[in-house]
Amino acid sequence: MTYVVNIHEAKTHLSRLIERAVNGEHVVISKAGKPLVDLVPHREQTVVFGGLKGQFEYDDSAFDIDPDIQEMFYGDADAPA
Repeated sequence: MTYVVNIHEAKTHLSRLIERAVNGEHVVISKAGKPLVDLVPHREQTVVFGGLKGQFEYDDSAFDIDPDIQEMFYGDADAPA
């Protein structure tokens, strides 16, 4: 079942609308009869650290100083002062 409310009613009864959404009801907030947003319960997402481990390789030169970037920050080292 879909429950459609206008913005004013949503502000007035937000707690009730949240409960309805958490309990599986489809809640739509509208403005001037035009649907704007759906109120849905939050879903946890699992975060995996190191998820790409072993999928690509690099060597230590990836961390070397890039002369072009150095010049952008500090100017041309060979130019007279």
